[in-house]
Amino acid sequence: MRRSKKFAFPILAYFLAMLLLLTACSTKEGSGDQAGEGKTTVTMWHGLTSIDLDNMNKVVKAFEEKNPTIKMKLVYTESSEGSDQKLLTAVAGGNPPDVALFDRFKVGTWAAQGSLTDLSSMAAESGIRKEMYYPFAWEESSYQGKLYAMPMDTDSRLLFYNKDHFKEVGLDPNKPPQTIAELEAAAEKLTIKEGKRFKRIGFIPWYSQGWLYTWGWAFGGEFKDAATGKITANDPKVVEALQWMTDFGKKYNVEDIAGFTSAAGTEEMDPFISGQISMKITGNFTVKGIEKFKPDLNYGVAPIPTPTGTNFTTWSGGGSAIIPKGAKNVAAAWKFLEFLGKEEGQTLLNADSQISVIDSVNDKYGYKDDPIMKEFINILPNSHNRPVIPEGQLLWNELASATEKATRGNGTPKENLDRVTETVNKALEKYDK
Repeated sequence: MRRSKKFAFPILAYFLAMLLLLTACSTKEGSGDQAGEGKTTVTMWHGLTSIDLDNMNKVVKAFEEKNPTIKMKLVYTESSEGSDQKLLTAVAGGNPPDVALFDRFKVGTWAAQGSLTDLSSMAAESGIRKEMYYPFAWEESSYQGKLYAMPMDTDSRLLFYNKDHFKEVGLDPNKPPQTIAELEAAAEKLTIKEGKRFKRIGFIPWYSQGWLYTWGWAFGGEFKDAATGKITANDPKVVEALQWMTDFGKKYNVEDIAGFTSAAGTEEMDPFISGQISMKITGNFTVKGIEKFKPDLNYGVAPIPTPTGTNFTTWSGGGSAIIPKGAKNVAAAWKFLEFLGKEEGQTLLNADSQISVIDSVNDKYGYKDDPIMKEFINILPNSHNRPVIPEGQLLWNELASATEKATRGNGTPKENLDRVTETVNKALEKYDK
């Protein structure tokens, strides 16, 4: 049946009105607009809560006092894959926020697809230089020699060990293991097993933050060729690290270990806190949990053991601030990133919360006078960052899969790491065109 034309224009007008309304709503949530009285509104999407949000509000207050023509508008977007998709949609639609807080791990992927604003020239004009930051933080914020993010905070990973357990089995609580051999010997002494059940286990290489990145670097390997940009997950030293992890699993029965780790639950039930595991690799982010749930835990931290007991290292991640491609107020947004990345902003941002990416700020916090926190700070000059590539998440997933397969006897470490290398390098080929 033919529809009467007299209804067409009212219906069209209705949909146009709705489209304009939706566009207006979208604009309010995306890039900032004029705040009135000559002020520019800079909209920032974030996923901060608790003390981190309190500290960011202090940064914003100090920034606005120094920049009276700029008004910051903070919009909470829950940290999840959904928030990533929301930001990508906003960028694709030409209406992103002016600033977004962002995991540095994702910089390579987003920069490669053209979703981030190149900050290099603005940084140079503002006196922002890589020498101001820990090397890994600047490198992880950059892609193909250009800066795409302002590093905000960081972390590092160490060996946590229970000093009371050490005393109990005759180990010196002030001499944690430094070599892989010493780590193995301590783990054996500390382990208590009844049949297939661990009453207590000394150590599990892949537990918590014991990723292959952790051990590959500890064994002296590299995951990326700096000259060619190719992934080298099958570096002989990385293979050696995974072989060691696999042998450890065979010694203690990987299925029995799996039964033990599957019972681990919330932070409150962390087996290190409850005394069910004597040593583990984890980061400074665990310290707050210990203070909250087991403040009397007698523990220490030490560099991650290496085969030689020298050349200690770790790896670090952290957050950053980016200006999405297509942001409307780039100049004002950069002003905020500049403030956030310099000493005053860093001091306000990370107080009682995170480790700063600027060494002098960590001095101000007194971290280097704290017997636990100073170890996390001291290792930072020797820290690594995960390879900044467009397929960073793929590499992460493939390494985790290789570890799982090798430790469970599904292929040798070399076979699995050859597959990782081939898979990721093949995925990277499309970015070379």
